Amino acid sequence: MRWKGGRRSSNVDDRRGESAGYTSAGAAPVLLRFLPALIRTKIGRTFLIVGVVVVFGSRFLGIDLLPLLLGGSVATAPSQYTPSEQEQELADFTAVVLADTEDTWNAIFISQGLQYVEPTLVLFSGRVNSACGQASSAVGPFYCPGDQQLYIDLSFFADLANRHGAPGDFAQAYVVAHEIGHHVQTLLGISQKVRAAGQGRSEAQVNALSVRQELQADCFAGLWGHAAKVDRDLLDEGDLEEALQAASAIGDDRLQREAGRRVVPDSFTHGTSKQRVAWFRRGFDSGDFAACDTFADNPRG
Repeated sequence: MRWKGGRRSSNVDDRRGESAGYTSAGAAPVLLRFLPALIRTKIGRTFLIVGVVVVFGSRFLGIDLLPLLLGGSVATAPSQYTPSEQEQELADFTAVVLADTEDTWNAIFISQGLQYVEPTLVLFSGRVNSACGQASSAVGPFYCPGDQQLYIDLSFFADLANRHGAPGDFAQAYVVAHEIGHHVQTLLGISQKVRAAGQGRSEAQVNALSVRQELQADCFAGLWGHAAKVDRDLLDEGDLEEALQAASAIGDDRLQREAGRRVVPDSFTHGTSKQRVAWFRRGFDSGDFAACDTFADNPRG
């Protein structure tokens, strides 16, 4: 990908080297003091049950929701951090990709009579605080609709190449563009509609909605790829294959097989390798925003 010399986005919040912590302003001692009273009331018992679910659920998901429950604040302790030359180049690359997605989505939104609100990209190392809670780098890149920011620990790109077998700068760009796709869904109200549609549904039905949402984000990433290639001639030979390889590498079916688990389609939340490749390719080949309506088509077909 011909990215060097490109515009770097100013919407980057570099928190690498910061230590994410939690300060509850004495919440724990207060909770212990009122524990007997909480146990005696129905509301109190409900609060305690929710607390247990949050704590153990947070450990499972890798996102710490306890600060949100307790109403405390999160603290970041800055530290002196000097990235390696290779890591800094990755940070520069990510800022250029972000800037290019801004150009693409500003143009698309204008064509739809809308105004694009540019998100912030947060670079972190190890752990990070967000409006969605505290998360570790183990969860991979993610988008938080609560603060309209996307979060990336640059070490994920090494995992993408070494563990998932998807090297290359355009594979990395695909990851960024996919998370931007979730931001677009938030701006358009799609994410909110998906959450509403999942209320009262079975787990399998909620997962099916999630698949449609994730595949649309793949298609939106493909739209950016189309613009980067056709409008700005940024792609090198082999770049498309890198993105398709990355999309295939993180399909639910492939990840379940690699983990030694049985493939269970009802548990899919992102789509199969074949589906992810197909929807990225649809956006990339067409460059047509209307072609990315995964909710009208059948992504499981």
